Amino acid sequence: MVTFLSGGTGTPKLLSGADDVFDPAETTVLGNTGDDVELGGLHVSPDLDTVLFERGGVLDRETWWGIDGDTEETHAFLHELASAAGLEAGPRYLPDERQTEGRELARWRRFSGVAEFMTIGDRDRAVHLTRTGLLDEGRSLTAVTRTLADAFGLAVDLVPMSDDPLATMIHTPRGEMHFQEFWVAHRGEPAIEAVEFRGEPRATVPVEKALEDGVVIGPSNPITSVGPIRAVGGVEERLADAPVVVVSPFVEDRVFSGPAGDLMAAAGYEPSTAGVAECYPFADAFVLDSGDGTKLDRPVVRTDTTMDSREDAERVARAVGEALEVLA
Repeated sequence: MVTFLSGGTGTPKLLSGADDVFDPAETTVLGNTGDDVELGGLHVSPDLDTVLFERGGVLDRETWWGIDGDTEETHAFLHELASAAGLEAGPRYLPDERQTEGRELARWRRFSGVAEFMTIGDRDRAVHLTRTGLLDEGRSLTAVTRTLADAFGLAVDLVPMSDDPLATMIHTPRGEMHFQEFWVAHRGEPAIEAVEFRGEPRATVPVEKALEDGVVIGPSNPITSVGPIRAVGGVEERLADAPVVVVSPFVEDRVFSGPAGDLMAAAGYEPSTAGVAECYPFADAFVLDSGDGTKLDRPVVRTDTTMDSREDAERVARAVGEALEVLA
């Protein structure tokens, strides 16, 4: 049995080549929900959906989000309506008092759907409508995610990190903003002063069970992709007891993609492989790029960690398997 902690695109890319290395029927994926938002009344789970769509064979692999070939007629017409009505485009937060009213799971991250700031395809929107409807029927996010995973034919067990709310907030000179506003609406441009995980989520029984086995942290952002999972009550302690293999998102001090470097620096870590090792004191072994000469005090397996194809991802997954064998 093996469990992947997944957020952003790094770990989903690794998963795309993992089937011949790790039996999907014995694989659990714990998805980050700190990036979740309520947009126009719909509960959107970007990191869960990337795994849902990739493992379901429908992911747009050019963008690594959304459904391949999806149309965007509703999204486009929302912007036409807003323009015709003279309404300012998003991101438009709901009023402060509304941030803590209504569906508990959406606390601190409620946005108006007027001229929505996230591009959501029409089939993608159907997933959010279904998720929200099932949540409103009284089901937990864990149960809803399992239902959607069955609908997409997933062989792995996809589990959200918690059924409780947690919002990843970025503090900037422009004020605090939800991570999706920071990354999607502002393209990660505001300077980062601090990262806050708002909420007190607890681990569910499926999460606790998943962390009894070997754990893999792919080359996802350590701060905003993996950090929220670690912030869930009970997770950090279980990571300290489990065998954990980490794939570095850096080659020495060069990051593969995304805002990981700036976020690592804002959190007080050197933006490098050495900084990742410091950030993950519970990690027992690392997979590093062949060109990464960082010396660590834990076992290291090296390979080309570039993942531009499924074949690339399988190569990295085999290195992860080798690292887990070292820990056995």
